Amino acid sequence: MKKYEEIKEILKKNNQEQLLVCYDKLDTEGKEKLLNQISDIDFKQINTLYENTKNNKNTNSKDDLIEPIDYVDESKLTEEEYNNYKNVGENIIKTKKLAVLTVAGGQGTRLGFKGPKGKYDIGLDTHESLFELICKPLKEANKKYGVIIPWYIMTSNENNEETVSFFKENNYFGYPEKEVKFFIQGEIPMISEDGKILVNEEGFVKLAADGHGGVFKSMVRSGVLKDLNARNVDWLVIGPVDNPLINMADPIFLGVTASKNCMAAGKSVVKANPEERVGVFCKRNKKPSVIEYTEISQEMCNLRDKNGELVFGESNVNCNLFNMKRINEVAENELPYHAAHKKADYIDENGKLVVAEKPNAYKYETFIFDAFESMESMAILRVKREEEFAPVKNAEGVDSPATSRELYKKFYNIK
Repeated sequence: MKKYEEIKEILKKNNQEQLLVCYDKLDTEGKEKLLNQISDIDFKQINTLYENTKNNKNTNSKDDLIEPIDYVDESKLTEEEYNNYKNVGENIIKTKKLAVLTVAGGQGTRLGFKGPKGKYDIGLDTHESLFELICKPLKEANKKYGVIIPWYIMTSNENNEETVSFFKENNYFGYPEKEVKFFIQGEIPMISEDGKILVNEEGFVKLAADGHGGVFKSMVRSGVLKDLNARNVDWLVIGPVDNPLINMADPIFLGVTASKNCMAAGKSVVKANPEERVGVFCKRNKKPSVIEYTEISQEMCNLRDKNGELVFGESNVNCNLFNMKRINEVAENELPYHAAHKKADYIDENGKLVVAEKPNAYKYETFIFDAFESMESMAILRVKREEEFAPVKNAEGVDSPATSRELYKKFYNIK
């Protein structure tokens, strides 16, 4: 009871007493879980996030200086340049200095699929899941270079158990089990429009994943960062689970970045058109960054250089490379949170279920590209969309299983 009374006092002090509305209905284990959840809440952080949201304090300002960023176009490299980069990159892989990480915390809800997104079958005759399609080029690289590249997979509380079971059931798709390590993404409470932390339908704190930028903190909490350092890995590629054409063991990507003495890099593809709703690489106040399509003016979207190419045309495809020295530094600091206005069902202070019909709460996320702004410089490698970017995000239309499948089959010449 002492812990309960202490928690109750903390909640009263922070005007969040509603978090105990379902306490008496929970069993002993549930009560302990709820009290532990509340103990883990950083109320100072929550209050700051809410105040910033309420006062429309965005992390990015309209006064920011936005400029184009230099990039290397892989298709325009000379044979000598290509071979030099390739040699540097292959040496990194052969000497076991590369590890890869797949961000796989999402569910397949938008695709009408129940379960972890990585289990999704895009419709190939082989019925391979996204996890297996991502695994195949890693196995090929291992065979080619005579190594086993450590593969880390960031799941979520929601899908971790099912993801791990799926790998076990499929014998890790032929990947050495001891070289595949799972860890769980961080979460942060959702907040109502009046600043109250929400209670979910089961009576616990309503939590939401803290965004792909949370990967750095999650690596620390889970021991993954310690494991990477113990292996003397120098480079980590971080990529999404929803792109079956992603090429993470790419010697050119590694070679360009290492040769330019950059601590980070990103792959880009040319925007399909000026209006494509994607974030693009740029320099923000002289630092590497990504500007979202919501932040860029129509004039900037359509701006072209003397060669007729879009000035802000380097789409971020979420395949990013970091030097471990910089990852260790980023992990010690806080990335900014971005607020998203979302629909959220919750239990109110009277114990009644509120079903949302419109956005009524704030979800907070960190983005991996905010880490770029701590870099002095970063390398951008432009690759061909049809060779490396076949995302599965929507059930139909653009970036759907149909478009992804078509690109995948074309690239691998599958009839």
